[in-house]
Amino acid sequence: MPSRRRLVAIGIVTLLIGILALFPARVAYQWFAPPGVQVSGLQGTIWSGSAVGGAVNGVYFRDLRWQFKPLRLMQGHLAYTIDLLPDGGFLAGDVGVGLGGDIHLNDLRGSIPLKLLAGPTGLRGLGGTANADITRLHLSDGLPVEAVGNLDVIGLLLPLVAPAPLGTFRAEFLEDASGDIVGSIQDTGAVIELVGRIVLKENRAYEFLGRIAANADTPPQIRQQLQFLGTPNDRGQYELRLEGQL
Repeated sequence: MPSRRRLVAIGIVTLLIGILALFPARVAYQWFAPPGVQVSGLQGTIWSGSAVGGAVNGVYFRDLRWQFKPLRLMQGHLAYTIDLLPDGGFLAGDVGVGLGGDIHLNDLRGSIPLKLLAGPTGLRGLGGTANADITRLHLSDGLPVEAVGNLDVIGLLLPLVAPAPLGTFRAEFLEDASGDIVGSIQDTGAVIELVGRIVLKENRAYEFLGRIAANADTPPQIRQQLQFLGTPNDRGQYELRLEGQL
């Protein structure tokens, strides 16, 4: 026969599991929501639930749903499968938070109108659509330290460069043995020809080295801007080099 002390311990553990399993999402939000995050219409528990809408740093969304992924605890991550609808887009994938606060995104698929990012990025008039197919993305202190996947930007609009859309571009990030984030960037149908390589190092220094050229669709305004890049090669390509620190 189990001892009285053992029965009491089993009862306490069972009670705690029951409380956690039914812990309301709205209570967790009131206790733990970080600054810049607003959510309304919460339903369900911290393990499985939904919200009518909300915003993260001024970017609004609706129809948020989440489902806890207990097996990711073995990797040291508190992780959920989520899906939500930003205005005019969608996002779905796995989101995990590590013990040090790092963010881990896996199998993330989505489409976001870039105008939603105009405020947070400070790029007035930013337009177009970003389609993401991210296998793995690791963020530390808000900056990427690992990235594998693709990002397609369709109908990119940068009023500081040109008043009309520039076209479609693709960034592809692959695993790299150096530990740096390495990606290739090229146009896939734009008013300019662009091909290059971007590297984000562990010390948060970045470098983009590429070549850019006019084509038959290049507006006169952009042709004039290209001349400031120096002397083109025999194929009409200008070297484009950008570097700095994040």
